Amino acid sequence: MDIANAQVSLAALRHNLRLLKQAAPNSKTLVVIKANAYGHGMLEVAEALADLADGFAVARTPEALALRQAGIQSYILALEGFFDAGEAQALVQHQVAAVVHSEQQLALLESLSFAQPLDTWLKLDTGMHRLGFLAEQFHALFPGIKHHPNIQQPLKLISHFACADELDHPLTLQQIDLFTSLSSGLGGECSLANSAGVLLWPQSHFDWNRPGISLYGISPQVDNCGADFGLVPAMTLQSNLIAVRQHSKGESVGYGATWQATQDTRLGVVAMGYGDGYPRSAPNGTPVWLNGRMVPIVGRVSMDMLCVDLGPNSQDKVGDRVVLWGPELPVEQVAKAVGTIAYELVTKLTSRVRLTYTK
Repeated sequence: MDIANAQVSLAALRHNLRLLKQAAPNSKTLVVIKANAYGHGMLEVAEALADLADGFAVARTPEALALRQAGIQSYILALEGFFDAGEAQALVQHQVAAVVHSEQQLALLESLSFAQPLDTWLKLDTGMHRLGFLAEQFHALFPGIKHHPNIQQPLKLISHFACADELDHPLTLQQIDLFTSLSSGLGGECSLANSAGVLLWPQSHFDWNRPGISLYGISPQVDNCGADFGLVPAMTLQSNLIAVRQHSKGESVGYGATWQATQDTRLGVVAMGYGDGYPRSAPNGTPVWLNGRMVPIVGRVSMDMLCVDLGPNSQDKVGDRVVLWGPELPVEQVAKAVGTIAYELVTKLTSRVRLTYTK
């Protein structure tokens, strides 16, 4: 049995990237592969998409350097920029672009000597209020930045949506308008659209888009699935039944005895638990897919196992394949049952889950 593995379809990733590029044909695409490509394997995803992507975006410098060390020659952007002088020097040395989002980073750039200017994206805070320069700060700083010897010119500008997955939220249009106003006439490249921006807000398509979650076949909207946009789930998290047991009406199962059977039934034990990254918080009734049907999780998810109610007349047997999420069972549906978002589920898989790849 090949228990606790996540199979990643490279064909699905390529399909999704082509669809996202078609949605914004006048923009270049920075494929976001931070957090180990949302749990899908950063190096493998980068290698599979290097010929289609215009570049890759990661969160932190070590991720960018790992790509370079693996031989990825594509354009790379570090979205959190650098945290110290050593990281800044490494980014320049390995020709990695960096987001600059604070006056502390600008001051550090002033103190350093580079062989060549840093490819810099200045982050504007248009409404996320997490990182970046407010409009008044940008206006005050821009004259100095424009002539900064360590910043490659023309300056590139970047911002990030807060509510683009909500079509009726007024903040998104406000952010687009502000970003358009601040970037107008400056001559540098600009980037605003994330997955939701690419799929839902064509007016946010600037020079570069930065799709993340949608690349993996997952909807940026919590009430939709990727298939609603023509996306194909890239990951199938699967394991196997390692036991099938008769279970009597009124008997409980698992830690805390949180579930009791309402009838005589058969229970299946699946080799998957929170030690693999499957959420312990999954409540009774959370679905898994087995032999062409959905069956519910019963009892508390433990470290290495979870239990499912197979039904009194089931014919399932030890060794049968169980899908925790995948094309048969969208991860968005699991996330809704658990009370979280699909982003969290796919990125929290542990190293015990073996990643495999199909072309």
